[in-house]
Amino acid sequence: MSTNTIKANRALHRFDGQSEVWLFGYGSLIWKADFEFIERRPARIEGWSRRFWQGSHDHRGTPEAPGRVATLIADPGAICTGMAYLISPEVFDHLDKREKNGYLRELVTIQFRDGDTAQGLAYIAGPDNEAFLGETTESDIARHIARAAGPSGFNRDYFQHLADALRELGEVDPHIAAIERELEKIG
Repeated sequence: MSTNTIKANRALHRFDGQSEVWLFGYGSLIWKADFEFIERRPARIEGWSRRFWQGSHDHRGTPEAPGRVATLIADPGAICTGMAYLISPEVFDHLDKREKNGYLRELVTIQFRDGDTAQGLAYIAGPDNEAFLGETTESDIARHIARAAGPSGFNRDYFQHLADALRELGEVDPHIAAIERELEKIG
């Protein structure tokens, strides 16, 4: 089931007096920046793990056969690597529509490779949203990804773009690596 979060996100953060906001991307936002940004920097956040536990009913799947896409799961001690973008608040009009299927903007502390930190936002689809598919084995996730497709294309392409982007960053995410191995077995 799809959960439209556009209205909720617009009520969460008003950006009063701010001309620039940091956004942390950990999924398609790493490799698909279809928005204007002022600056882009590799970054990470602590206390979160990337997981393919969120359903995609509007991009990489359909309402009848959702795909699986990345979300963040609270995980003390974990580190999630991604890309941070410095954007103007107006960009959220586009991003709220793009990330509408269960994702809410959450405040996070972003750590850059040079040691600097900044407060920013990340879109996170928590377990309480209707599109959340939940935990299962990497083998089950790979089989699901291998057969799913939606208006934005094949679920497998989304996954592969993310795996390739993480390699370009020099990062290894054990969850992503395990799913990739399972997808290779499927062919």
